[in-house]
Amino acid sequence: MFKKQIFYGWWVVVSASGISVLFAALHIQAFGAYAVFLRDEYGWSLALLSGAFALTRIESGLLGPIQGWAVDRYGPKVLLRIGMLIFAIGFIAFSRLDSLFAFYASYFVISIGASLAGPLTTNAAIVNWFRKKRSRALGIMQFGFSIGGLVIPIVVFSMDTFGWRNNALISAGIILLIGLPLSSMIHHKPEDKDQVPDGMLINKDEPEHESMMINENEDFTAMEALKTKAFWMLTIGHSSALLIVSTIIAHLILHLTEGGGMSIQSAALIVSLMTIMQAIGQLIGASLGDIYNKKIIIMICMAMHCTAMLLLAFFDSTITTVVFAIMHGFAWGTRGPLMMAIRADYFGTKHYGTIMGFSSLGITIAITSGPLFAGYLADITGSYTTGFVILAVLAGIGSIAFMLADKPTLNRTIKNS
Repeated sequence: MFKKQIFYGWWVVVSASGISVLFAALHIQAFGAYAVFLRDEYGWSLALLSGAFALTRIESGLLGPIQGWAVDRYGPKVLLRIGMLIFAIGFIAFSRLDSLFAFYASYFVISIGASLAGPLTTNAAIVNWFRKKRSRALGIMQFGFSIGGLVIPIVVFSMDTFGWRNNALISAGIILLIGLPLSSMIHHKPEDKDQVPDGMLINKDEPEHESMMINENEDFTAMEALKTKAFWMLTIGHSSALLIVSTIIAHLILHLTEGGGMSIQSAALIVSLMTIMQAIGQLIGASLGDIYNKKIIIMICMAMHCTAMLLLAFFDSTITTVVFAIMHGFAWGTRGPLMMAIRADYFGTKHYGTIMGFSSLGITIAITSGPLFAGYLADITGSYTTGFVILAVLAGIGSIAFMLADKPTLNRTIKNS
């Protein structure tokens, strides 16, 4: 007989979701608002401002393989704690910047902390805790990112009321007071709690115990994954998706305020609408991904990204902006957890962190180039139209890449001991 208790994996999910709230509200989604205030105060160009965002993505990509290996080797808790401390230190330095160099340097430190305490680390834990409910768990975790986006109007209000520098100091305090305790709740594997994936309590003395554990012979090593077509197709498709997301994060508020004539408060509401649809997409995608073909769902979402970017490029009315926010947000939320879950479905969980770390090297090129390229084109043409059309084309290419990403077969000779 077993005592009925809440599966600890759900506590891992809730804690990771809370960390995602901080990650989104204080860093990723807040960048566009910080960019507006910095442009007003220092007069820096769009390309220079987006360059800082691109720099953070370069760091994330280069750190990815090492970070992934460290998560697999030492577990997520150590990296999360270190990351939170660096995250807070970066915001303190950011609050005192007085030059472009200081802006880049402080945001680079913020990025290192955000990477160590970010999705790669928390995802590596969650995929170990869940198998049949993996998409649902990842969807709930990423729901925290949506909640973080919903509070952007509050963040903007704080910047307006207290100043962007004081807002950065407040962010550092929140990270230390909330982020560090949440990090302590994330354990690497269910075996640490005498449990198995999806919540079945186990008795180590029973013979069924071994059959309930994951067969590690089914897991690809990082080198084996790199030799498959699926790894590269998933990386290309994922790259195109995050290229779009990173560009929108960095430039949407600037586009709406400078190109569309909106106030920063109205632009923040558009971001909130997009985030609401992202949250709805996460909940729907989390459920569908455990039932239907993840690859097909992701392909449909990439087609929605393509359509949304064309709307944003050629139409500047409030109605089309709202339609863009709905389509882009829903597609982003629906495909997000599925792109994480499909890696574990294809390659297993034992080396998930390392495999995702190598994938992040390719993804970094897209995340870095998107904001920089769009900012450069906007500076020389006076609008984002050309850049957004290119993003739409790349979204279509991403959909094709996912179509070609068939599940690989592991051909390995296992020696009998």
